[in-house]
Amino acid sequence: MIQEFKDFIMKGNVLDLAVAVIIAGAFGAIITSFTADVLMPPIGLAMGGVDFNDLAIQLQPAVMAADGTVATEEVAIRYGKWINTIIDFLIIAFVLFMIIRSYNKSQPAPEPEPAPGPSAEDLLTEIRDALRK
Repeated sequence: MIQEFKDFIMKGNVLDLAVAVIIAGAFGAIITSFTADVLMPPIGLAMGGVDFNDLAIQLQPAVMAADGTVATEEVAIRYGKWINTIIDFLIIAFVLFMIIRSYNKSQPAPEPEPAPGPSAEDLLTEIRDALRK
């Protein structure tokens, strides 16, 4: 069983998938940081000092206990974080689009298919017409 597992894990496609998942995780972290730390602060500043992470619709405020700790957490719809996530997704989708587009352009153009000859019906029609004559 251990040998089977070693054979499975050492296949090229499993290793390729593992590398792809690790790189995708790192790339996602880079894009998230880019969105939260580079892209959104100037947009928030242009919109009057808005921090998108703080944008929320409060449904129920947090309830504080007598000792100052939170007894019940706040219930809120945090649409600012959702906006950041959408921007992350759009950036990742655009980068993947550019990578796939570049890859497709680097591939050789498919050879055109040869012009099809006469169909079987056409040949049979010619034979029939020739026999009639």
